[in-house]
Amino acid sequence: MPQTAAYNFDPPRRVAEVAIELGLDPEVILPHGHYIAKIPIDQLAVRSEHPDGDLVLVTAMTPTPTGEGKTTTTIGLGDALRRLGKRAMICLREPSLGPYFGIKGGGTGAGRAQVVPAEDINLHFVGDMYSVSKANNLLAAMVDNHLQHGNDLGIDPRRIVLRRVIDLNDRALREIFIGLGGVKHGIPRQDGFNITPASEVMAILCLARDFADLGRRLGNMVVGFTHSGKPIQARSIQADGAMQVLLRDAVHPNLVQTIEGTPALVHGGPFANIAQGTNTAIATRMALKLADIVVTEAGFASDLGAEKFFDIKCRIAGLNPNGVVIVATVQAVAHHGGFTEDGGLGNLAKHIENIRLFNLEPVVALNRFEGDRDEDLQKIVDFCRQQGVEAVVANHFSDGGQGAIELGEAVLQNIESNRPRRLRFAYALEMPLRDKIVALAQGLYGARDVDFDRKAKQDLRLLETSGYGDLPICIAKTPKSLSDNPRLIGRPRDFLLEVNELRISAGAGFVVVICGEIMTMPGLPKIPAAARIKIMPDGTATGLT
Repeated sequence: MPQTAAYNFDPPRRVAEVAIELGLDPEVILPHGHYIAKIPIDQLAVRSEHPDGDLVLVTAMTPTPTGEGKTTTTIGLGDALRRLGKRAMICLREPSLGPYFGIKGGGTGAGRAQVVPAEDINLHFVGDMYSVSKANNLLAAMVDNHLQHGNDLGIDPRRIVLRRVIDLNDRALREIFIGLGGVKHGIPRQDGFNITPASEVMAILCLARDFADLGRRLGNMVVGFTHSGKPIQARSIQADGAMQVLLRDAVHPNLVQTIEGTPALVHGGPFANIAQGTNTAIATRMALKLADIVVTEAGFASDLGAEKFFDIKCRIAGLNPNGVVIVATVQAVAHHGGFTEDGGLGNLAKHIENIRLFNLEPVVALNRFEGDRDEDLQKIVDFCRQQGVEAVVANHFSDGGQGAIELGEAVLQNIESNRPRRLRFAYALEMPLRDKIVALAQGLYGARDVDFDRKAKQDLRLLETSGYGDLPICIAKTPKSLSDNPRLIGRPRDFLLEVNELRISAGAGFVVVICGEIMTMPGLPKIPAAARIKIMPDGTATGLT
């Protein structure tokens, strides 16, 4: 790859230039303005004979409430690898408006490690979120229309599992009643809204291989059950075709770039506590055909994001990563009990063990924050050395790719050491659902055992007898702890994982296992981030982060 003369582009390069760097004809891409474009998925077929690049996953130790900077690390590492002369790309999820206007802020990185144009990406971007919302809500409307016009399928209105979605935090919509106002206004029943990234349609978009697979998965969605417990699928409602059309453009990955000009695909955005928490399989597969090294991230820590990346996404998409970065910080070590083996260091050690469970060796990226003491950073480096893992201090937030050069060099060595290895899954698909849950609870969380409450036992029986027992599982639990109790920080041991409920996501192709109170519709804080946002007389926006 030709060396770039400068790495700080102000303004960014036109997206056609970014495409050329990847070997794409600018006439092939579908521009959305000057700096954003979609890459048609037929480019995967065009490049089917091209060898895949190396895939690097960025995960983390259990985070603090403010996060440890996986996105900035992903971006900074991609920039560093490009500075080292590699044809590098990054793959990220699309940000959701809910957290953006709530408390979390945007999903485009920070400091000198950002993807641009950040404001456009964080707001409406190319409309993929709206397409997902519309497809989901069309199906919901057609289900209620079916009830209104005779209910030939015999759907039990009390057992409809599909919810409407909106890409905003609105706690008032969590539980609602619909169909009120008389016979002309539908069948009265209890319903509710999820936030769009928590919808099964989003999970499906992110796991589909192509248009045909997308249609098959949409048709497989279970919308509810009959009085006798028979599942009713979206294809029986005859909604899958129209849903597929609504998602026709959303299937194509979105090409943008970092501040330093490194190509980036930002596509799909499922939450990691309720779904698989990674960008689309199509974008990752596309990037592997266009670049020598692809850096991607998975939501939250290794017990949630990385496990689902390996056991769900890699299994379904046929991916074999050969590089793993665990992001750690001094503040996370302190938050989880400090420099002890049952505290913050123990937490980090467990995440190192988790990656090794999948037959991979990790590198630890110490994301340096302002105010970190050198002696604290060195303690973590020394501890990781005792675990047989290299830890590297990275300054990409302040220095961009240059601040992650040492990390980039460590990752290149990590790729070589992992190259002969093959990904090992945490459980076999043939195992009963109960055994899969126990395998993750004991192997990745450190639980003594699993306690299934009465509702969960009923769900296990229903899903097994309905033919869904051989699917992967997607455990939904708190990201604040290795356990299902957010108050158990550090490295908890000898605890019971409480399973309350199981939900089928047949279209996505997994069973969601609910542990504790999991919100699929977040609420706003007392003073939401939206309160700081406004438009200036010249049309520029302020308060966007």
